[in-house]
Amino acid sequence: MSRWINRIFFSFCFLVVTTLGAQPRSGYALGDAVDDFTVKSTDNRAVTLHDYQAQKGLIVVFSSNHCPFSRIYEERIQAIDRQFAPQGYPVLAIMPNDPTVYPEDSFANMQRRADEQHYPYTYAIDESQQATRRFGASRTPQVFVLKQTNGQFIVEYTGAIDDNPQDRAGVKRNYVDEAVSSLLAGRPVSTPITKAVGCAVKLRP
Repeated sequence: MSRWINRIFFSFCFLVVTTLGAQPRSGYALGDAVDDFTVKSTDNRAVTLHDYQAQKGLIVVFSSNHCPFSRIYEERIQAIDRQFAPQGYPVLAIMPNDPTVYPEDSFANMQRRADEQHYPYTYAIDESQQATRRFGASRTPQVFVLKQTNGQFIVEYTGAIDDNPQDRAGVKRNYVDEAVSSLLAGRPVSTPITKAVGCAVKLRP
């Protein structure tokens, strides 16, 4: 019965976010170099892309407190960071929304959520929404895998975390895992673009 209820819930959520979701936004394309940006972490640090110069790359995840899809993926995002941060690809989670639209996404609530869930990665707010606009992020969660090449961070993958938000046990394709593993092995990403499924990002006018 619980599995049946979950399916109904996710079917409803998918319908809502698909019908009311944001339209695709222009942003970085595959192969583009990402400009430096500044976001504020839940421990009140100014975090920039330049801070990751010692890394092989970066897994940028646009996520939020209020979105049920983001919450469902929390453990999976933590697992990604635990797997790949030691190999030079840490996670940077960015909350892109206007908190006046979604009060649950306020900075104080972000701090509370990061503490309660013991995030091993940096969780930061894009107060100016400048980074969100440049990336063209339109949903949460939405991932951009960046590879550092000659001092620049290049977009190598963008889209979903995996192919099954409803059931972690039913995942057949771990897109982010596949992308980062390929980059670490010196191979091109076989599936560099997928469709992110989640809640619409709300930008200020």
